Amino acid sequence: MLSDKESEQVFESLIASPYSYLMTNRNLHTDRSALEQRRKRACLTEADFAHAAAIDEVQYRLDLVNRAFTKPLLISDQNELWSGAFPSFDQIDDQETLACKPQSHDLVLHAMSLHWANDIVGQLIQARNALKPDGLFIGCMFGGNTLQELRKSLSEAEIVLTGGLSPRVAMTGEIRDLGQLMQRAGFALPVADKITLTASYESIFHLAHDLRRMGETNALALRKRKFEQRELFRLGDEVYKEHFSDDAGRIVATFEIVFLTGWTPHESQQKPLRPGSAQSRLADALKTNEIRLPETDTFTKNGDD
Repeated sequence: MLSDKESEQVFESLIASPYSYLMTNRNLHTDRSALEQRRKRACLTEADFAHAAAIDEVQYRLDLVNRAFTKPLLISDQNELWSGAFPSFDQIDDQETLACKPQSHDLVLHAMSLHWANDIVGQLIQARNALKPDGLFIGCMFGGNTLQELRKSLSEAEIVLTGGLSPRVAMTGEIRDLGQLMQRAGFALPVADKITLTASYESIFHLAHDLRRMGETNALALRKRKFEQRELFRLGDEVYKEHFSDDAGRIVATFEIVFLTGWTPHESQQKPLRPGSAQSRLADALKTNEIRLPETDTFTKNGDD
């Protein structure tokens, strides 16, 4: 069970935020100073399952690449898990402006912080610029399905209590959209894929306590700067247990981790053929007969049926 002091800390940092703050910075997603405070008081080694899974996936992907990287760069919040897993990497903070020189690395690893970026495309472009031609980028971040149960439960509880709805969990990108952002940032051969983890907790308060250890509690720029009423979280816990609990009566929480992979363009990389440039038919390659479909007019002219 959580102590009274721990409960107060949960109420202070639990995912909150109506539209009430920072008119001058209303377009910002993240309050960077608040994020730094969350990270300083985090204790990731006590809730490291998501980061440990991400590290295993990154190492697996690097093992599949038939190349020795001589100047790798790690972009992270300077936590010991990532620096310990990749001790040979140069390391910088995940600030909005990255402290790296152009074309100075052959591998860039952006570790579990892109979901807090105010300008994710800008972060990707900076990472690409830090890479030499034919350099590899790997980024990992929490995806759009992360904490979906918490978001739905708190939303339902707030509607019941206030008749309104406020964003309470930071929205993160969907995998298809993130893949498109890689293309916008200028990466060649972009790939976006994901893994999904499920954790169980005694209550919504124990989940929030783990998020605090991760440094992943609310750092939204538009968050409310006062305590929420406790009834909201009590009701949210009831809703959570009613809709998202396992056979043992524990609530379940989804953590989706998205991996973004791409290369800086280089003339040696494979490129798609120009449409119509094929020298042989697909039917010949498959050793089958080609069946031609009858030509049909599928468009109307001048708006006529």
